[in-house]
Amino acid sequence: MRKTLQIVAGMALIATALPANAASLLDYIGQCVPFARAASGIQLFGDAWTWWDQADGRYRRGERPQPGAVLVFARTSRLPLGHVAVISRVVDSRVAMVTHANWSRMNGERGHAEQDVTLTDVSPDNDWSKVKVWFRDSAGLGGSVFPTYGFIYGTRTTTGASARADTELTGRSPDYVGALIDSYAH
Repeated sequence: MRKTLQIVAGMALIATALPANAASLLDYIGQCVPFARAASGIQLFGDAWTWWDQADGRYRRGERPQPGAVLVFARTSRLPLGHVAVISRVVDSRVAMVTHANWSRMNGERGHAEQDVTLTDVSPDNDWSKVKVWFRDSAGLGGSVFPTYGFIYGTRTTTGASARADTELTGRSPDYVGALIDSYAH
C-alpha cells in the first residue's frame, strides 16, 4: 500500500510539472526549467541561470557530471535566461550526454525535449565551466562555447516521479561512439 501511494504521489508530481499533453518527459514541449525540474526532481524555480545560487545550502553542487544532476548554464547574450540540462550519461572525463528541452529546433520549432545529446567540456582546467552542446541544426557540436556554473545534485529515489524520469532520461542504446567522435574529431 505504501509503495502504491509513493507511486501515485510521484505520478502527480510529474503531472503537475509537465503540460497535460505530455504523456512522458520526451513528449514535453516548453521551456528548459520545468523540464529539468520534472526530470531531475530538483525543486528550484525561476530563470535557469538563477538555479546555481538558489541551490546553495539546499542541494549539493559541484563540477563533475553525474546522471540526474542538472548543469546550470550562465546567462549570456545568446542565453539571456541561461539554460539547464539534466545529465543522462557520463561517457568520459570530458564528454557526457544530457536530456533537455528547448535547445534545438525540431519540426521547425523550439521547445522539444531531446534525449542523450552530446555535451563536451572545453574548459582549460577540465572543470566543466565551458561547454559545447550538440545542435540538431548543424548535425554536430555547435560552434558556440557556453559558460556554466556547475552541477546541482538532487536527492533521487527509485519510486514515483524519479523512477519514471530515470526510465526516460536516457535511451537504451545511446551513441557513445558518435559522442566521442563529435567531441574529439574537431
